[in-house]
Amino acid sequence: MNVIIANKYRDALSALDIEVIKTLEGEFTVDEIINTFENFFFNKMILDVTALRDYKNIKTLQQLSLSLDMDKVILLLDGSPETSDPEYLSDLISMRIYNFTMNVDGVKWLYDHPNSYRDVAQYHQLDTTHGGVSYNVVNSGGSQSFKMNSIVSFKDVTPGAGATTLIYIAKKQLERNYDVVAIEVDKHDFMYFDEEKMYSVSSNEIGNAIAKHSDADVILIDANTSPAVEALANETIYLLEPSKIQLNKLLARDPKVLERNKNKKIVLNQCLLSDQDVADFEYETGLNVFYRIPPLNDQSSNNEALDKFLVKLGFYKQDISGGEGDKKGIMGLFK
Repeated sequence: MNVIIANKYRDALSALDIEVIKTLEGEFTVDEIINTFENFFFNKMILDVTALRDYKNIKTLQQLSLSLDMDKVILLLDGSPETSDPEYLSDLISMRIYNFTMNVDGVKWLYDHPNSYRDVAQYHQLDTTHGGVSYNVVNSGGSQSFKMNSIVSFKDVTPGAGATTLIYIAKKQLERNYDVVAIEVDKHDFMYFDEEKMYSVSSNEIGNAIAKHSDADVILIDANTSPAVEALANETIYLLEPSKIQLNKLLARDPKVLERNKNKKIVLNQCLLSDQDVADFEYETGLNVFYRIPPLNDQSSNNEALDKFLVKLGFYKQDISGGEGDKKGIMGLFK
C-alpha cells in the first residue's frame, strides 16, 4: 500500500490510480513527516514537494533522506526556479533521490518504472566548471561534459493535434538562437522532414537518447503515447486541436479526459479562436489555456508567430521585439 503527502497538487494526486493506505494534506515539517512514517510500512510514498516546509532549501531534503528509504519516495517537484536549478537536482541525486519529476503523469510512470542512477546521471554535476554552464558527469558510459539543457515534450490530447509538425517548426525557429535536437518516441514520422538533428527512438531508448544529446541547449520530444518521456522532461505541453468534431470524438472515447488534464499546460494548436472564444472554451471545459498557436506554414523558413509562445516557455532570445511574454519559463535557464 502507498502513502500520499500532498499540498499544491492534492487534486491531481488524488486521481492517481494506485492503492493508498494513508494521505496527508497540507504543509508539514520534516520532523512531522519522519515521526509519522519512520516506522510506518508502505510500498511507495508520493511526496508533493510543496507539502514539505522549507523545501527550497536542499538541506530539508537531506534531513528527510537520513530517516526514510528514498528508494521508496517519488518526489513531485513544483518547477520553481529553486527546485529546477541544476545544482538542486544534482544534490537530490547525491542523496540517492532518483525518482523525481515535474509533472503528475511522471509520478505514475516512476511508480511503475523506478529510476536507477543511470536514468538520472545526465543531471548529476561532478566537478562543475566556473560559471555554472558546463559539467563533468559520470554515468555508466564513463565521464562526459555537457551543458544543462531544457527538455520540452509535446503530447497530442486530441488525435492529430499537430505535435510532430509543431516540433519541426519550433526546432527551426529556435535554431536561430540555440543548439536544438528533436526526438520522437515510438514512431518514424521525422524521417519525412529530411532534417538534421531529428531522431526516432523507442520508449526504452529515450533516456539514453537524452543523455547522448545532452550537449544541446534544447531537446524537443514528440512523446506520442509514451509515458516514459514525461518523467524525464522539464516541461510537457499538451496539445488540443479545438475543433468541435475533434473534441466531441475525444469525449466520446474518454469522458474523463478533460478532468485528467485540468492541471496541465494546455496549448490550443492550429487555433483561430478569438480571445472571447478561448475564454468560453476554458469555462466550458474547466481547462486553463497556456497559449493558442495559429496555423503555421511548415514551408516557411521563419514562423515569427511562434516566437511569443517560445518566449513564454522561457526561450527569451526569441524575443526580437524587446520582451513580450511571461518570463517565468522553463528552468529559467535561457535569458
